[in-house]
Amino acid sequence: MLKVQISQDTPMPLHVDLECLPGELHALVGPSGSGKTSVLRTIAGLRNPSSGLIQCGTDIWFDSAGMRSPNIALSPAKRSCGFLFQQYALFPHLTALENVCISLQNSGLNSPQQKSLALNWLERMGITDLVARMPNQLSGGQQQRVALARALARQPKILLLDEPFSAVDAPTRQSLYKTLADLRKDLNIPILLVTHDLREADLLADRITVIDEGMSLQTAAPKVLFQKPRNSRVAELVGIHNMFTGIFNSGNLTWDGCDKQFKVIDKGKIPSGTPVAWVIPPEGLSLHQDSSNTGIPAAVENISALGQIAVIQLRIKDSHHRITWEASAAEVKRLSLAIGRSTYLELDESKIHIMPLRPINDPRRLRQ
Repeated sequence: MLKVQISQDTPMPLHVDLECLPGELHALVGPSGSGKTSVLRTIAGLRNPSSGLIQCGTDIWFDSAGMRSPNIALSPAKRSCGFLFQQYALFPHLTALENVCISLQNSGLNSPQQKSLALNWLERMGITDLVARMPNQLSGGQQQRVALARALARQPKILLLDEPFSAVDAPTRQSLYKTLADLRKDLNIPILLVTHDLREADLLADRITVIDEGMSLQTAAPKVLFQKPRNSRVAELVGIHNMFTGIFNSGNLTWDGCDKQFKVIDKGKIPSGTPVAWVIPPEGLSLHQDSSNTGIPAAVENISALGQIAVIQLRIKDSHHRITWEASAAEVKRLSLAIGRSTYLELDESKIHIMPLRPINDPRRLRQ
């Protein structure tokens, strides 16, 4: 297991706490400049934080309580990390085979053994017919496979992936996803993936950590993260459209700017009378043509067709609120939805998730 607890305020804030189990793929997501790549570089030993702990299995790679000199700070060469960079970082003057072999120079293997192991990894990547090619003779996806073979050839204890799929086209990306999924079954090591693509994180990751301004805000399985974000900033960063504010009063939730109130169950962590943010997932929404005691009058403002899926924007009557609803083209036709058409929106109260506007331990809550 990889355990990371790092903290620093300069040269950039970095306060991250996460764990990654053997065989687990753990994604780090957040806006550009949030510190995702800095976390990987710190784990790899390319930089050291002011204080913290980095532990892989029983091996301590970094341990410091903030003293001037760290108690333990292993060099990158002594940390068993496979690091896959966004831009491949292949040596342009070496062939594909030589690029993999160079990672084995200090492995204790002789030259024939190094070559045999490198060929084995290139075969696992499905590119044995390209071993003699130079990097500029390879496509982006092929270069990435060479880089991945090089990262894994020394049998690292962890694999660090820094946006490895962002520079390739969609079909190549899908092929690399499959390769990574197949490798996970055999490697059984912690894998950390930095990505800006939430769909990619949802598809590949067992758990996701959201990082913002150097701080880890929430770690959860994708389904939990997208349905129950810890606070409004997390909800914003993971792209939740239907987020609103209100006041929570012992099971009753008001909706700011709207007369509607909801019955919401809370675990007792939010005091009565607290201003909160709240979200509702797409499966908590439905539309009806007939009015009811619980239906909320709304009007269709916009319909965007995306193949067989339509994204409908609704405006709540007598308020400034808009809600986004996704449905199949058949459902849109069944409901006879059209721009300007009146309808009734139903919210499943059991699927409403309330949360603090800011976590209590987030120092940014004090900013004006």
